Amino acid sequence: MFSQFAFKIFEESISKYHELDDVYQPFHNPYPKDKIEHLLYRKNWIDTVQWHYEDIIRDPEIDPVDALDLKRKIDASNQDRTDTVEYIDSYFLNKYKDVEPATNATINSESPAWAIDRLSILALKIYHMKEEAGREGATAEHKQKCQDKLQVLLEQREDLSTAIDQLLTDIENGDKYMKVYKQMKMYNDEELNPVLYQNKK
Repeated sequence: MFSQFAFKIFEESISKYHELDDVYQPFHNPYPKDKIEHLLYRKNWIDTVQWHYEDIIRDPEIDPVDALDLKRKIDASNQDRTDTVEYIDSYFLNKYKDVEPATNATINSESPAWAIDRLSILALKIYHMKEEAGREGATAEHKQKCQDKLQVLLEQREDLSTAIDQLLTDIENGDKYMKVYKQMKMYNDEELNPVLYQNKK
């Protein structure tokens, strides 16, 4: 199943990041660029770094200059994330390009890659909730609450994985068809964000 295949790569990325646990560490993708594994690993690495950016920026003692720099990094990361999701959807579009949809085929509310994006984030939630459920020095009450939340996350993983695999099967069988809309984010575009294009004058 594709969901299990993807989740293993997400876990690999998360584990590798936490060897150093540093948002500024160098990134090395172990998979060839022409493989879907490359995109999945990159996607989760972006998510993992951004997860820790979001932790750092919530430090109430953070220097405002550092916070602004970090906000810029988060913005760039969000754009990178969106681009990578669209590359993953391009992989599926190409994979299923010769499938003839049935006359009664329906479209899904989200594309395969955006569902996989949610699975990548879920892998991070599971990793960190496991950490909290076993955190040394935490109270028994804290650990139990985190363990309860972890069980919900694991159930969510099963449901989301099933939904992703069913969607891909339906597309492969022609029961659903893919139609991908580019995100067209406006705030990063110098031609569309008035704050940016007015400053160019």
